[in-house]
Amino acid sequence: MIKLLQCAKGPVMSGAFFFEFCKPECQLHGIIWPMKEFLKKLIQADSGPDAGELNASGVIQKAFEGYGIECEMDVWDGNRANVMARVRTPGQRKALMIVCHHDVVSPGDVPWDHDPFSGLELDGVIHGRGATDMKGGIVAAVTAMGQLVSEDVALQGDIIFAATAGEETDSCGVDRFVQNATDLPDLAGIMIPEPTGFDMINAHRGLLWLEISTVGKTAHGSKPHLGVNAIKAMALVLDRLETVIDFSRVTHPDLGTGSMSINTISGGKALNVVPDHCCLGVDIRTLPGQDHQGLLAQVQALLDALTRDHSDFNANVTIQRSMEALETDPQSGFVKAVCDATDIQSLKSVGFTTDGPKLTPLGVPILVFGPGDGAMCHKPNEFISIADLEQGVAYYKQIITALLT
Repeated sequence: MIKLLQCAKGPVMSGAFFFEFCKPECQLHGIIWPMKEFLKKLIQADSGPDAGELNASGVIQKAFEGYGIECEMDVWDGNRANVMARVRTPGQRKALMIVCHHDVVSPGDVPWDHDPFSGLELDGVIHGRGATDMKGGIVAAVTAMGQLVSEDVALQGDIIFAATAGEETDSCGVDRFVQNATDLPDLAGIMIPEPTGFDMINAHRGLLWLEISTVGKTAHGSKPHLGVNAIKAMALVLDRLETVIDFSRVTHPDLGTGSMSINTISGGKALNVVPDHCCLGVDIRTLPGQDHQGLLAQVQALLDALTRDHSDFNANVTIQRSMEALETDPQSGFVKAVCDATDIQSLKSVGFTTDGPKLTPLGVPILVFGPGDGAMCHKPNEFISIADLEQGVAYYKQIITALLT
């Protein structure tokens, strides 16, 4: 039997990842929420860019407490938060780590058919921002862990869970988690319950977000010759930028080639003022093994060439976000065990990016697998089916049991 004790002797200190447990007589269980109720509460805890993750972390913590599973929050900057839990066992098998993100994107400006933070259940689905991406995956994983504990399954290895902040923006939460994860057991591998429609994902593209700025000199709009037009300077960049990187030179059998998309541009303050600043946002998607610093150097080389060719050209490029691509060896023992447990033998690759590459310093295989249709992500009227949630719980119980019993 797994002894899971509620009261910890001390809090997480300096973000360190460790848990201490009290004597068995201190064991205290809370209220176990039904799966649907758990997801509704988690959706209702807005964890968008302005709200932060603190309230959502509290919901997850209470869910773990309901099962008697020890759980701690790591809070910073007022409302930013990670939540971590660990099922300790007397066994010697390598541990399974499950890593999720509990932040969500904003609902956007397009009206929804239902309140995006209502958690409304209707016709077999639960509506709300984050239902699919990825609060549904969190609920499936936590419920699977809790049910195995409640069923007294004799696990022979630990389960480590983390829900981290900021995946949709800067991955600050997973960076903090990895930095502070100093008391980890040996790991068999990591599961990320992102919405894959139950496709087993072992590879995905990376991302490199660049900001290119051109600097000019203001002048009255009637005397443009007295200024330096930063928008015209950016036009020089735009004319050549998409030819700088030859994506066809590097290919992947499943992911194809990398890509570049120019997605934002801003500049100018008034119609009668020569603009002294223009800013361009560039989204580059990369393949496993592609060097992000090398790609940055190619863009910088373009700016250097334009500086040489145009005496009044002044520009710089900075990295806004960088996430390497992910690729896990399909022949690893962990991958084979998970595929056998779920009876899903085919592996797939996807174009989107997860926090998975941030976990590669832990040195273990990583798979992305969870409930929900990825096509719902970041769109109005997001929802997840209750059937998908139930299937997700079943799959994660199978994975945990196969690896740890």
